[in-house]
Amino acid sequence: MPSELFATLLKAGFEVGAGDLGENITTAGLDLERLPLRCLIELGPTAIIELTGLRTPCVLIDRYRAGLKRQVLSSAETGRPFKSGVLGAVRAGGTVAAGDIARIRLPSSPFRALPAL
Repeated sequence: MPSELFATLLKAGFEVGAGDLGENITTAGLDLERLPLRCLIELGPTAIIELTGLRTPCVLIDRYRAGLKRQVLSSAETGRPFKSGVLGAVRAGGTVAAGDIARIRLPSSPFRALPAL
């Protein structure tokens, strides 16, 4: 999940921090929802995550904070249905720590958009 989402939510009156929405990894400076399907994100010295889809906000998000789900649904002009992070599969395990650099490895073209899951 992009940490920039937390600032956007705070402006809308929702104080949400890392881990509050069930995410395992929080990034900064990556437009996660625009990365292509099968993109690899290398974290720490050995961990690799393969992106599999857009994280679809569910009813539980409103149970956490009423009205929050509406805030993570994007408007038509953004080109993305949600702004609540991405899902991925672990391709290689390893230790990941706060401050680790995320390195992006794009898949072979043609690029495909992440599906909503």
